[in-house]
Amino acid sequence: MSQHPPVPLGTFPTPVEPAPRLAAALGLGPDDLWVKRDDLTGLGGGGNKIRKLEWTVGAALAEGADTLVTTGAPQSNHARLTAAAGARLGLDVVLVLRGSPGASHSGNLALNGLFGARIAWAGEVDRAGLDAAAAEVCARLRARGARPALIPFGGSSTPAAQGYVNCGAELREQLPDLRTAVVALGSGGTMAGLVAALGSGSVLGVDVGALPDPAAAVVEFAAPLTAERITTEGLRVRRDQVGAGYAALTGPVADALRLAARTEGLVLDPTYTGRAMAGLRAAVRDGDIRPGERTLFVHTGGLPGLFGHPAAIGFATEETAAFEG
Repeated sequence: MSQHPPVPLGTFPTPVEPAPRLAAALGLGPDDLWVKRDDLTGLGGGGNKIRKLEWTVGAALAEGADTLVTTGAPQSNHARLTAAAGARLGLDVVLVLRGSPGASHSGNLALNGLFGARIAWAGEVDRAGLDAAAAEVCARLRARGARPALIPFGGSSTPAAQGYVNCGAELREQLPDLRTAVVALGSGGTMAGLVAALGSGSVLGVDVGALPDPAAAVVEFAAPLTAERITTEGLRVRRDQVGAGYAALTGPVADALRLAARTEGLVLDPTYTGRAMAGLRAAVRDGDIRPGERTLFVHTGGLPGLFGHPAAIGFATEETAAFEG
């Protein structure tokens, strides 16, 4: 997909807020930790995917598309925000999702229905199978006279990463002395844009298990956007929070959800931001992030995914204490 001007979809710049109680709980100084509130980007429940969709959907519109097609897991935040973008712009949306109907009716899936998206279930397929199913959907749409645009998995591509180059520019103004930005690493586009804007040494990505080799995706997307030579070896990536897999709620992630909620009233999700916070906690513990350095946690959204994750809902419900006064 070629580079075209973005279409405005989000509310920017998003705020940066201090998190002194969470910082203290992690072992940092009270002024060390800040949160970039990209959960407050506006459209469709908010989240980081909006910055990317401004570019990919902008290209789709410039090329005459009337239908957006994209892929993902059943509770994909990217799919939900693609559906919201289509609704705002008057475009049809078809979401090609891994799995079968009936497994869940909550979280992002419920919002997809409200936004009017149609879902094509691809079955239990791998990434190649999901891509093949999306290509077939596009072919069927063209045969009916529609003009589909295929938005990449996770919304990530080099043009889409430009959205997080812009986010990096916001951060340079908001936190000029920023040492490390900590972000969930899924399909690679968010980290790629931040790396292009802030430099490889200033971004710590926490792998969530969405791709076998997410660092390679970051290099692919970031390299055309910066004069810095980007290599997988030069990236700061933690791979210690994947646990049993992308969909699993791990003990460290459950602890991170509780900690952020009880220190700052900050709600994280069990797949992306929960893992990123668990990775931040581990990075402080092993000395990769140290007191006295300005650290930023990028809150990429994902709240609806919490309500579509039975294990996380069960954990949170069990945390409720009865009043016995």
